[in-house]
Amino acid sequence: MSLKVTNIRLPVEFPEQELAEKIAEQLGINANEIQNYRILRKSLDARSRHDLRFVYSAEVILPDEAGVLKKLRDDSSVQGYTEAPFHDPGCGAQPLEERPVVVGSGPAGLLAGYFLALKGYRPLILERGFPVKERVPEIRRFDRGEDFHRENNYLFGEGGAGCFSDGKLTCRLSGPDVQWVLDRFVDCGARSSIVYEHRPHLGSNKLPMICRNFRRKIDSLGGEFRFECRLEGLDVVDGQVQGVMTSSGYIKTSHVILGIGHSARDTYQMLYELGVPMFRKAFQLGLRIEHPQEQVNQHKYGREEYLSLLGAADYTMITKGKRDLYTFCMCAGGIVMPSVSEPGMFCTNGMSNSRHDTGYANSGVMTTIYPEEFGSEHPLAGVELQRKYEAVAYALGNKNYLCPIQRAGDFLNQKKTDSNFSYSGTYQRGVVATELHQVLPPVVLSQIENGLPVMDQKWRGAFLANAVLVGPEMRGSSPVRIDRERDTYQAPGFRGLYPVGEGAGYAGGIVSAAVDGLLSAKKLVEEFAPPGTTAEKLIHHQ
Repeated sequence: MSLKVTNIRLPVEFPEQELAEKIAEQLGINANEIQNYRILRKSLDARSRHDLRFVYSAEVILPDEAGVLKKLRDDSSVQGYTEAPFHDPGCGAQPLEERPVVVGSGPAGLLAGYFLALKGYRPLILERGFPVKERVPEIRRFDRGEDFHRENNYLFGEGGAGCFSDGKLTCRLSGPDVQWVLDRFVDCGARSSIVYEHRPHLGSNKLPMICRNFRRKIDSLGGEFRFECRLEGLDVVDGQVQGVMTSSGYIKTSHVILGIGHSARDTYQMLYELGVPMFRKAFQLGLRIEHPQEQVNQHKYGREEYLSLLGAADYTMITKGKRDLYTFCMCAGGIVMPSVSEPGMFCTNGMSNSRHDTGYANSGVMTTIYPEEFGSEHPLAGVELQRKYEAVAYALGNKNYLCPIQRAGDFLNQKKTDSNFSYSGTYQRGVVATELHQVLPPVVLSQIENGLPVMDQKWRGAFLANAVLVGPEMRGSSPVRIDRERDTYQAPGFRGLYPVGEGAGYAGGIVSAAVDGLLSAKKLVEEFAPPGTTAEKLIHHQ
């Protein structure tokens, strides 16, 4: 047993090397008595703009842990600590003739594929898009004004939508599965501090390299990637998956981990027509707000030197009510970018590089819309709602994927922003000043109209000053949930089909999707032996 020490507070200007002294002070011992310590959690307390502090939790190893614990038995910040172990299941006994197929190389697919490869299952990972090395130049061409590529864009390709998202690893989950996932990101090139930071951020510029490293590790373990290979059908006989039909041909397999992402609308349609059980799900939508980063820094940092210590400031806000309005995916020093998966549609998202150096901050301003508000009971009604307003946004953007924008003040006054408005924001393809009330349902608009002034009051008028709204923002989560059994992770009536991640409606970010993919792979491993396993090998695996 070790000790867990919480609420260790250190001024942000103090070097982290002084943490040992602070831990010793809190335990009432000399620092040289600490044999070792490990940071478990690090967050920023910014309640006082003039006294920002990092708050740590740490695992501490001492020669006499029991004695210290007895001495401090009334101190709730010091407790005994035993880390929960990661459950690494033994391989099941049922034979598996063909290797499992993983559809999608986003976080869910990558982590499922990685775990299966580690366990000897040699997974085949299908990705409708292109390798990340080919995604980057195509995305740059689109940003310069060239044509939209349906299978090679910000949403489709190696790494999925997550590869060109902001790279935030914020997650409400905790425990050994989350720790295992974060450790794998570190193994693939992320900085080691992401395992304990409160709001870890990979950076959009680092994600392509990390995704590529995942592929290389999976390849080295016997897995295989096939790019430009879109899932087009499932071969199902008597409720059991027999294989998959793809744009590259038929592949025989009895087990498919389905990590399609939240924007593969053609795949949703195929699954629906096949009879895979799915239903409507509440999802988040709204606009993005962009303002000078300096404005955010001035609000959050009371002292100029904090900027050099902490970098570009972020924020989180929420207005409570019958329907909350909240900021989402805040990108400090970030970029507004398109989130487009179909021609003739337009949607925005945000991302930021690890340097956070664009001079602008952007964030989603989002609320939740519920299935009963979709206007239809069809399982894909939420998808059609997205399409409806994304088509309007595309038309407002001169049918050329320009970004519709509006001054925040004009939006609140329901006044169209002057077309001559000069705006030097971060959306690279170009912008069009317009009236954004056309790009969202009325119930969402009213919440934004009511909530933005409240957010501005919290900042004493500094939130909406110089702010520009862009939109719409529709891809915060999937509007569809593909049903699955709680104990097997398989779709009812479709043995061997494992719907996972954001696309299946079971996750809402990189880490939660990755964990969901990992858990599905564990379920498969627990039941089946690796393909080609002989009786002798099976005994060894077990």
